[in-house]
Amino acid sequence: MKAAVVGAGLMGSGIAQTCAQAGFEVVNIDTFPSAIDKAKANLEALFARKVTKGSMTEEKKEEILGRLTYSGSFEDVKGAAIVIEAVPEKIEIKKDTFRKVDEAADADTLIVSNTSGLSISEIASVTNRPDKVMGVHFFYPAPVMKLVELVRGLVTSNETYEKVKEFAGQIGKTTVDAPEYPGFMVNRILVPMQNEAAFMVMEGSRPEDVDNAMKLGCNHPMGPIELTDFVGIDTMLATMTGLYNGFHDSKYRPCPLLETMVKAGHLGKKTGQGFYKYDEKGNKIS
Repeated sequence: MKAAVVGAGLMGSGIAQTCAQAGFEVVNIDTFPSAIDKAKANLEALFARKVTKGSMTEEKKEEILGRLTYSGSFEDVKGAAIVIEAVPEKIEIKKDTFRKVDEAADADTLIVSNTSGLSISEIASVTNRPDKVMGVHFFYPAPVMKLVELVRGLVTSNETYEKVKEFAGQIGKTTVDAPEYPGFMVNRILVPMQNEAAFMVMEGSRPEDVDNAMKLGCNHPMGPIELTDFVGIDTMLATMTGLYNGFHDSKYRPCPLLETMVKAGHLGKKTGQGFYKYDEKGNKIS
């Protein structure tokens, strides 16, 4: 069975890896050659480290890599039973991608979005197969995290849902049915907690105190401020803004400190400066 993943960034390349490891023939498509080059290099380096450590044989490495190809053309979605979109979290980019995939894919191909909170019904509306469209929200890093949220649009068919749920099981994921509301399930619960943590820092609490309180008091593996730096303060702000605009409820008002930090370019671990400082290797230094 062939699967196609559109988008070769961190999420897209991770989803492609997950599918290849599960035995699927996979094509990872991206219109930016640099993204493909980076995805290939990162995966080869990851597998090389696994071989060196003895957690993967050279034969297994070559077997998995042999199932994974890369392309810069949407035409290569032909023959895929399922296409997974993993492009940037902007509704117009998502819709443009779905238009192109819908035009190129076989008539019976299912098209799913890895969106973390955008409307599946709106994305599906630009296709000629809205009944074969739904959301499958993976979590980073995709090869490691066990959960995917399944999100049905207004006209997603029961047949599509059942096939996608089966596919998720085949690639080793546990599923939850999430409502088609902003943030779906996990982000609707998690991101407001991170936002509240940012408010506490803005009000004078030390980031390390906030993190330690949640790690030691609630047994969280990572504190909410650390997590915000990890995912990106710009990503966090965009998600919170989406919740606020979607629900029109003041409890989702983004923390002003997040807006200020984004304007300053302090985006977290990826820029070396967020609530904490990081060295070139991404290690926290203060």
